[in-house]
Amino acid sequence: MSQLTIYNDNNANDILFHSEDLSAIANELKTVGVRFEQWQATAQIDQETSHDAILTAYANDIERLKAEGGYQTVDVISLAKGNPNASELRSKFLFEHTHSEDEVRFFVKGQGLFCLHLGDKVYQVLCQQGDLISVPELTPHWFDMGSDPEFTAIRLFNNTEGWVAKSTESTIATNFPLLD
Repeated sequence: MSQLTIYNDNNANDILFHSEDLSAIANELKTVGVRFEQWQATAQIDQETSHDAILTAYANDIERLKAEGGYQTVDVISLAKGNPNASELRSKFLFEHTHSEDEVRFFVKGQGLFCLHLGDKVYQVLCQQGDLISVPELTPHWFDMGSDPEFTAIRLFNNTEGWVAKSTESTIATNFPLLD
């Protein structure tokens, strides 16, 4: 189940807000400029569905976002349970960083934990299948896929180079709960 937990940024035990209600999550994130919405596929998606078929199944929502946000590149990324490189892949995202463009992810399958450092708060957003999150450019954040990740996500980019992170050099990510 999708969740939003907001913490005081200097105390991971100080929970300021928690909800599993999709409307409450979307409304709370909207107040800080983060887009959160639910999508439905136009076709059945399973583990055998090709990346092209996934993009086709969500084409209407993808085209809407491309028109609204000027996104140029769209792709699908998948990670299966038991990946021998899981630990290395996980650590690639577990540091506070920013991007010069929005980070837009839609979870076709599985889950991921986006942690946003906004002002004096940390917003942990557990995204599940059907969730879209758009983290605005230059927002300090980190991402946890878990110790044995399994997810398929659609990514949208303004930058044709794809995912480019700039570290904030902060250690804040080590002070907050991980996905597991």
